[in-house]
Amino acid sequence: MSTAWKPDTWRAKPIQQVPAYPDAGELAAVEARLATYPPLVFAGEARKLKKQLATVAAGEAFLLQGGDCAESFAEHGADNIRDFFRVFLQMAVVLTYAAAQPVVKVGRIAGQFAKPRSKPTEVIDGIELPAYRGDIVNGTEFTAESRIPDPQRQEMAYRQSAATLNLLRAFAQGGYANLDNVHTWMLGFVKGSPQASRYAQIAERITESLAFMRACGVDPETAPALRSTDFYTSHEALLLGYEQALTRVDSTSGDWYATSGHMIWIGDRTRQPDHAHVEFARGVKNPIGLKCGPSLQPDELLRLIDILNPENEAGRLTLIARFGADKVYEHLPQLIRAVEREGRKVVWSCDPMHGNTITLNAYKTRPFDRILREVEAFFAVHRAEGTHAGGIHIEMTGRDVTECTGGATAISAENLSDRYHTHCDPRLNADQALELAFLVAENLKAERDHRGMPVRLAVAGE
Repeated sequence: MSTAWKPDTWRAKPIQQVPAYPDAGELAAVEARLATYPPLVFAGEARKLKKQLATVAAGEAFLLQGGDCAESFAEHGADNIRDFFRVFLQMAVVLTYAAAQPVVKVGRIAGQFAKPRSKPTEVIDGIELPAYRGDIVNGTEFTAESRIPDPQRQEMAYRQSAATLNLLRAFAQGGYANLDNVHTWMLGFVKGSPQASRYAQIAERITESLAFMRACGVDPETAPALRSTDFYTSHEALLLGYEQALTRVDSTSGDWYATSGHMIWIGDRTRQPDHAHVEFARGVKNPIGLKCGPSLQPDELLRLIDILNPENEAGRLTLIARFGADKVYEHLPQLIRAVEREGRKVVWSCDPMHGNTITLNAYKTRPFDRILREVEAFFAVHRAEGTHAGGIHIEMTGRDVTECTGGATAISAENLSDRYHTHCDPRLNADQALELAFLVAENLKAERDHRGMPVRLAVAGE
């Protein structure tokens, strides 16, 4: 692959999952306007995230990445963002407490608007229309007008991302993430669940620890890590015209950064080494994620690593495994062995959602037991290989939805229609997300004990 790279060199490559915009001139005009807008994130923030991910790659931290399947214009609101952030903080506290390690917090938010589709069209009642590709492209309503790709939606996505980032920064740095608030993050509809009592026990221990630290002269007022946290955003870099428009040169380093989010990833459907999405991602200096599905062979993975991380920089590349619960043992070990054999520095993360989607009662859903089994298998393989199970990547919400079956509250196939709100794929609700966090915490503690690693003080704000 040529070493010459510019933000638009992807346009000369084959491309998958591209919307068919009817007016190329209008699309170009929107992208030109976006190119004049302020960046959503900054190069220094992306570098800081990369540095933290390097500690994950070294086995000294854990990556928690999660959020909406596809963000919605209609559901954008302060309460939804706050509730998502509350659940995310709870999960991070559970994981930090168990692992005695920092948890790197990366949301699928403030940019996760575009979705790849298995088919370009869908048929309902004998009518065939273009598939819904996310609010940044077209509408969910099953009408010919709604499904026409509309470039103006990109500007709406930009504005919503900017507003979401503004609120998230306020929550993360303005006191809401203060560990003194650890008891108040519990959402109302979760309070009666088994996870609530387990979380309350951890919260009480943290409160006792804070009281002891205050007696020693250390409190949230004197220790910023106790009253704030680093929170980063990420999304799939699918709509490359939008990404190009928000790609800027960092004035301090002269490097190109995608300023649409701190971390971007390449999906399992668009990871062809000689195609547009890989071409775009190789040139920006952000942390990059790469979805790894069952069809990915070790030699192809190594080729992609060479393209995306030629300098073997720790924290640059996160490999997000998404096989399905029954395929982890078949596919993951050979990928890990190839990466280890070649000495590549990567973060290994588990996406237990996308390989476990089924249809029940005409609803797409994900059985919670399959999600848990994939996570368990992911950790088991890494223990067997002597490598670090570095993170999880999940689709979740702070809303009381009924989209994934199972969990402690036992959502059944018949319950799916009660509160099925997703515009695309099914998400874990807050109770299920917290239950998953406890499972991961148990595995992290087992990994720590297995390694005989010394326990060091870590706080959720790290």
